Amino acid sequence: MSLQDPVAYDKRENSATPSEPVTRTEEVHNRLAEEITQGVLAPGTKLDETQLAERFGMSRTPVREALKQLNAMGLVTRGARRMMTVADVSPRELDQLFEIMGEIEAVCARMATSNMTSEERKRLVCLHEKCRECMHHGDSQGYVAANVAFHNAIYDGAHNIYVVETVQKLKGRLAPFRQAQLYTHDRTARSFEEHEAIINAIMRGDKDAAAQATRVHMGAARETYANLYSQIRGRPVELVKE
Repeated sequence: MSLQDPVAYDKRENSATPSEPVTRTEEVHNRLAEEITQGVLAPGTKLDETQLAERFGMSRTPVREALKQLNAMGLVTRGARRMMTVADVSPRELDQLFEIMGEIEAVCARMATSNMTSEERKRLVCLHEKCRECMHHGDSQGYVAANVAFHNAIYDGAHNIYVVETVQKLKGRLAPFRQAQLYTHDRTARSFEEHEAIINAIMRGDKDAAAQATRVHMGAARETYANLYSQIRGRPVELVKE
């Protein structure tokens, strides 16, 4: 399976916040993406528009749009008679995406350490505190949204349009899997500690430490999802050797 560029998902990911209501399309998209990445919907499962519309209590139009978005991401495939089915995601491809995303985010963290304005640094601290609040309240969904905002602030703080453009092309492909691993046991607490190392390095101006802390953070996410995938599929995932 090829994970394609999910423009629709990336737009949703950046626009939705815990305080904003999601659209019906987003509701279906989010639920199905979660069920696919967590193994509730197995590869090959047929996704019938009419049945899904009945399940979610809405018309077929938002369901159809959500399926189109998932198809663009590579989470579902279109078969005969335009029937959508859950795709079989390659563990190797996912692992490679986690690997390259970690390296690109490390570059962003390095640049942000030098290029962030004082206001951007203050915002990063505020977003870090939002992550802390969600973690303490056991609000996993809130943490996922705050986590997205935290990383976006670092991308923006790099002030390099080419790096940010590269990040934007990749992050949506990985986003649903990256989010799924945050729902595993104790992952939000460990994620927050990893964020702490990143933000501390940025604040003291240590570019090398910021980059390395980011690699460690993405490596942990990569390993967590590999373990989750192994549990879901009942087969081990071999990580790419560094």
